[in-house]
Amino acid sequence: MSEQVRAPTPAEATLTQVESEDDHNQQVLSHFKNRHSFLKSYYKYVSSCDSVEEDLSPLAGLKVIDLTRIVAGPYCTMILGDLGAEVIKVEVPGTGDEARKWGPPFVKDSKDTCYFAALNRNKKSICVNLKSKKGQELVYDLARQCDVLVENYVPGKLRQFLLDYESVQTVAPHLVYCSLTGFGPKGPYSKRPGYDVIAASMGGLLNITGPKEGEPCKVGVAVTDIATGLYAHGAIMAALLQRARTGRGQKIDCNLLSTQIACLINVGSNYLNAGLEARQKTLSDWLDILEGAPFPYGPVNNIAQVFADPHVQELGLVKQMEHPTTGTIYKVVGPPVGFSEGVNAVRLPPPMLGEHTEQVLTQLLGYSQDRIHSLKASHPCGVVSALGYELMGPGFGLRLVPWWDVHTLFSRMFTVCSARCSQSLFVQQDVHTVRLKLRKPKPVKKVQWRSGTVDNEHMNRRKSKCCCVYEKPRVFGESSSESEDEECENCHGHVERRSNSQTPPEDTASGSADNGSAADLT
Repeated sequence: MSEQVRAPTPAEATLTQVESEDDHNQQVLSHFKNRHSFLKSYYKYVSSCDSVEEDLSPLAGLKVIDLTRIVAGPYCTMILGDLGAEVIKVEVPGTGDEARKWGPPFVKDSKDTCYFAALNRNKKSICVNLKSKKGQELVYDLARQCDVLVENYVPGKLRQFLLDYESVQTVAPHLVYCSLTGFGPKGPYSKRPGYDVIAASMGGLLNITGPKEGEPCKVGVAVTDIATGLYAHGAIMAALLQRARTGRGQKIDCNLLSTQIACLINVGSNYLNAGLEARQKTLSDWLDILEGAPFPYGPVNNIAQVFADPHVQELGLVKQMEHPTTGTIYKVVGPPVGFSEGVNAVRLPPPMLGEHTEQVLTQLLGYSQDRIHSLKASHPCGVVSALGYELMGPGFGLRLVPWWDVHTLFSRMFTVCSARCSQSLFVQQDVHTVRLKLRKPKPVKKVQWRSGTVDNEHMNRRKSKCCCVYEKPRVFGESSSESEDEECENCHGHVERRSNSQTPPEDTASGSADNGSAADLT
């Protein structure tokens, strides 16, 4: 039976307040260390954290390797960063996260997209070539020093780089390894790449969204991606608590399709237990039903109305950040969760590609300058990036070179090569020649459409490719030429032309006249 917790008497409380804060903290931690096995490993973890007293963030001291890109994974690691974890975003040299290019819109006076900025605050960026042996060893070194690894590659992809869970576990058994995929690690769809809209479609969300008599509608934001990131964040926190008891890490599998099906909640329960699917109503119907209801309801706001709402402004969700190179102040939606005794804040802006490569290698992994120079020579880490900045010098300073300033860029490169002539920053590679065979485009037949045009057979099929003037068919199915570009002989335009070109029959042999006119038309 567990020991009952007794509230301190006033005298004990007064005595505790007189003691210094350090003595009190040590007394409390020592008590839990000796009396509660559940917190023994956590005591060791807290004692090893740097600047625990100065940083009130809930996850201060936690280190996360971020091998994710796009939305679901970066959203998960951004939440961990908001809570105080040190997130190290590992990116492909030269290109980085695909979301860096998903614009417009762009952050003012920069080439950074607002999409990337919304998902990558409170992170550090390093460039590592995962295909190289030295790059893989670098990730292993990170795994030994970090607590969590999050990745969202297609199942089996990281196994090619020896960075799958089984491989990483051999060097870092304490690591919590979280995989975010489209369809999970098993099943017939497991090897497919997954995207938000695909999972939302297959998981039923699109079918229950939109007007009752209309087509399925996509949700305005990537809800499935965001929900998966939230699920992954919660699972990581649970795995860390379990590691505090067992001292061992584990693998977490999150996927978009399972998350979307779980988010059906009562809609899924209605079908599973009663065979009922959700019924949809119009806005006016809902307003009539909810009029005078004792429970709260509200309007459907557009985006401008959302951020103009006085209540939203009072919550202080909108945060400002300064761009690291241009100094531009731009805004993002900050963390939605607050703590009474902790800090959940925006501390770092979204990083430049590879901005913290040398800082992480030296300060976290303890790499010497000679080792970093050898990595530069073999170019597995992309320390000199195609984005136009260099990381150099014993002070690990960041020198910025605008990509459009060609003269400055080459002068900086010449300076670096002159100062370190014994070490090459670039590797000569075979030049690949791409030969393109160009073909003359096929002439397109001009099609004239009139206001009476409808699609064939009223089955959402493509309109006929007939070259003549096309009007509404007299009978559905008269015109159906989807697979070829030849003239259609049964559409309304051709029928009219045949009838106008026919000579009025003088005898009963009308069939031969029809055949002749048809042959002439053809």
